[in-house]
Amino acid sequence: MTVSLPSDPPGARRLTAVVPELIASLAGGSDWFAPARSAIVCVVDGLGAHNLRARSGHARYLTAAMSKKDVARTVFPSTTAAALTSLLTGTEPGTHGIVGYRAFVPDTGEVLNQLRGWDTHGLPVSWQRAAPLFGREAESGRPTFFVSKPEYTGTGFTEATLRGAAAVPAEDFSDRVDLAVDLATRHRGALIYLYTPELDGIGHRRGWESDEWTVGLEGVDAAIARLGGALPGDVGAIVTADHGMVDVPRHRHRLLVEGSPLIEGVAQIGGEPRMLHLYADPGASHAVADAWRTESSHAWVFTRDEAIAGGLFGEVDPAVRPRIGDVLVAARGAAAYYDDRDAERTGQQMIGQHGSLTDAERIVPLIRLGAFA
Repeated sequence: MTVSLPSDPPGARRLTAVVPELIASLAGGSDWFAPARSAIVCVVDGLGAHNLRARSGHARYLTAAMSKKDVARTVFPSTTAAALTSLLTGTEPGTHGIVGYRAFVPDTGEVLNQLRGWDTHGLPVSWQRAAPLFGREAESGRPTFFVSKPEYTGTGFTEATLRGAAAVPAEDFSDRVDLAVDLATRHRGALIYLYTPELDGIGHRRGWESDEWTVGLEGVDAAIARLGGALPGDVGAIVTADHGMVDVPRHRHRLLVEGSPLIEGVAQIGGEPRMLHLYADPGASHAVADAWRTESSHAWVFTRDEAIAGGLFGEVDPAVRPRIGDVLVAARGAAAYYDDRDAERTGQQMIGQHGSLTDAERIVPLIRLGAFA
């Protein structure tokens, strides 16, 4: 079956290539970036290019530094677990194996959270199948650091994606910026990951169109202006994101209730509200796909084979294949799907969401500062 998908902006880079190109810039051999003594990749979780441009008056430093071509295409699904792993390994989800927010674990038959399951359910570090780039560079003798909130130091997801890099935690984003600049200045050849999750959290709770999100963006803009102003001339920085965000009002929730034909033949549901992995009963996948295609005005619907053939996950390793749903449902527009049979319904309070194929979720900034500007 041929499915029409959104096209990428002309010249959009791939998020998976950002860190390899930064590493190449440290040797003067990048196709994207000028040579640099040290390099910083700053990830503003949840800041899509569409979100930034729509609130440009509240992020004057970032928007002044960003041209129309300064964008990248994140991976599918457009969710933190998959996208950060892709950024930090340089590989697509079909290779590294983190195929969504919640995914099927064949060895146990469970559907587990891919950000916290390492710590709550004992996912092994090897569940993430690709070598972390920061660890590879550290083994070669390069100073590598990640500057993030203290709560992320030592977590299973951090170990799986950043092992080998030295943790430098700080609670406040402005303090993290200062630490990143200091590390880049003192350590020649350093590669530094600078992360801020605060804006994403506001977006989930209040929506990216809220006043609270706008205030959060102003704070991010001020901190990154501080970063740009403090960089030595031979140190480069890139500001990017893992995904963008769309607001989904409560009346646009589509609830999956007992007796619905949309859950007939579905054994387990993974993914997230804007990109479901549906794990079907044996022999039921085509019937499940057919039922969901009645919802085609609200979603793209693929079988696993169609998604793989269409390259949505990149090249898929045979070991990763069973982690992907038998049927995938990627929401169009402002819609989200919730399993209303689940006793835990706190997720239905979320406003800002992501995970699907829309430009608002997939296209992220790629803003150059310092030696890269």
